[in-house]
Amino acid sequence: MLPQLFARRYLFSSQSRSVVNLISGLSVAAVAMPVAAMIILLSVFNGFESLVKSMYSAFDADLTVSPRQGQTFAQRDLDTAALARIPGVGALSFTLEQSALLEHGGRQATATIRGVDDAYGAVFQLGDAVSAGEWRVRLGDLERLVVGQSMAWMLGIRSLADADVTLYAVRRGSFSSLLPLENYTRRTEPVGGVYTLDLETERTYVLASLRLAQELFGYAGRASALVVRLAPGADAAAVRKAVAEAAGDGFRVRTRDELRASFYRIMTYEKWGIFFIALLVLVIASFSVVGALAMLIVEKRDDISTLRALGADTGLVRAVFRTEGFLICGLGAVAGMVLGVAATLAQQYFGLIEIPAETFLTKSYPVEFRPTDLAVVAASFAAVAAVLSNITVRSMIKTDTRL
Repeated sequence: MLPQLFARRYLFSSQSRSVVNLISGLSVAAVAMPVAAMIILLSVFNGFESLVKSMYSAFDADLTVSPRQGQTFAQRDLDTAALARIPGVGALSFTLEQSALLEHGGRQATATIRGVDDAYGAVFQLGDAVSAGEWRVRLGDLERLVVGQSMAWMLGIRSLADADVTLYAVRRGSFSSLLPLENYTRRTEPVGGVYTLDLETERTYVLASLRLAQELFGYAGRASALVVRLAPGADAAAVRKAVAEAAGDGFRVRTRDELRASFYRIMTYEKWGIFFIALLVLVIASFSVVGALAMLIVEKRDDISTLRALGADTGLVRAVFRTEGFLICGLGAVAGMVLGVAATLAQQYFGLIEIPAETFLTKSYPVEFRPTDLAVVAASFAAVAAVLSNITVRSMIKTDTRL
């Protein structure tokens, strides 16, 4: 405990007030700022990651069953009754997706038509995403479309009272250049609802009934996927395995993360890329600790001589100043962590800093504090502090010099 005693006296003693102590205090502040910045940056990335996943959850199911070969499969190829009996399966719905051309009032746009059956509402909770009308795509025998807000703007739809949209889909089979209109299936249906999500989804997906999609694309009795909602508390891996076994080798079952694996992988790379850049800034800031520690060693050279005269070996002397470096770094790290966590939680729960964009999905910058990030930052800085303190002390306190 002797090195800790000397180190605390050098740093906190009221009789030890000098320029070195002032520099040590500045070093604590210089270390605290990048530590806090690292925690805040990682929390911001966590917030945007959760926001993106919540947006995709409106159109990406917990599990998606799709054919291994081809784009569609016969609905009878899957025993939905057996799949529904699997523990952990909450709801099932067939979907059919194909591209089509949309036209309204002389304006045209391409979109992906997603035909959905009546059970689709049990898989996806779209009520909160609909900003006008309702999400239901069929009322009895009446067909309706649900489009994204951006798609409605592109087509010039200003009111649902007069929002008939014409759908054009390439007719399967022979293609004739002499009669081009005969090569397309055409349907005109009203828009019954407008949803608001992210810009890409709004411009891409248009919801229609499964029956309309099958008639439009010529896929009677066929679907492109079976989407599955897991029951609350279900083990996704276990349910995925059971669904894959029940579906058979002709189908593959993917989770939401697996559907967009490349996108989530890029987000992870960006997050940890920013982390290592911030860590480099922290390493540079930590050199202020090196300067403070070096000046302290020079200032205390008389004390070092006294310790040697009293029988202290080089290891004990080095331990005193190594502990001094750890104290300076530790105080800075604790201050930075407290500041970073406090700022993150304040933004997470109170939304103090708002995004200056009315069309964004959230009013304030999304952040999400995760204890694992705090542990990673603490471990990384502990390693940096240990290396810098040890190198500084060993280079300045040698066995064959006065220091």
